[in-house]
Amino acid sequence: MKKIAITDLIHCALIIALLCISAFIRIPFPLVPLSLQTMIVLLSGLVFGPKKAALSVAVYILMGLFGLPVFTSGGGFAYVFKLTFGYLLGMIPAAYAAGAIASGSRNFTRNLLACAAGTLLIYLIGVPYFYAVANHVMGLNKTFASVLYSGFLITLPGDILKAAAASFAALKIPSQTKK
Repeated sequence: MKKIAITDLIHCALIIALLCISAFIRIPFPLVPLSLQTMIVLLSGLVFGPKKAALSVAVYILMGLFGLPVFTSGGGFAYVFKLTFGYLLGMIPAAYAAGAIASGSRNFTRNLLACAAGTLLIYLIGVPYFYAVANHVMGLNKTFASVLYSGFLITLPGDILKAAAASFAALKIPSQTKK
C-alpha cells in the first residue's frame, strides 16, 4: 500500500479551500457567472501537478454534491441539473491537462498553452452539458448557437485573462510537482 505524504494532503486541502473561496468571488455575466474557480483549477495543475490537482477538484465536486454549499449557488445532488454543472465536471480533466502539459514548467508560453488546453476541456464538457440540461431538463428550447454564445463566447475573454493570470502566477510560486 502506498503511503500518502502529509505534504500531499496539505496541498490537496489548500487547493480545495481555494476552490471553495473562489466560487464566491463572482463576476456577473448573463446565465453563466464568471468565478475565479477556473483560474484556481488551472493554477493548481501548474503548481501541484496533474494528479493532485485533478484529485482535489474531484473531492471539491463530491463535497458539493454531498450537500456542502461550496458551489456558486450552493450544493447538493440536485446541482447536477444546473446549467453550469458540466463546467464543474470539466474542471477535473482541465486541472489534469494543465498540470500534465506544463509538467512543472517555468515558461510562461508553455504554461499558457497548458491553461488553454485546460480551458478548452472545460468548455468541451460544459457547453454540451449546458445544452442538454437547458433543453432536456429545463425545457428551455435553446439552440446550440445560443448556448455557444451564452456558455462560451461571452465568458471566453474572462477565461483568457484568468489563464494568463494563472500562467504568470505559476512562475512566481515554487512548483510543488515531483520531478
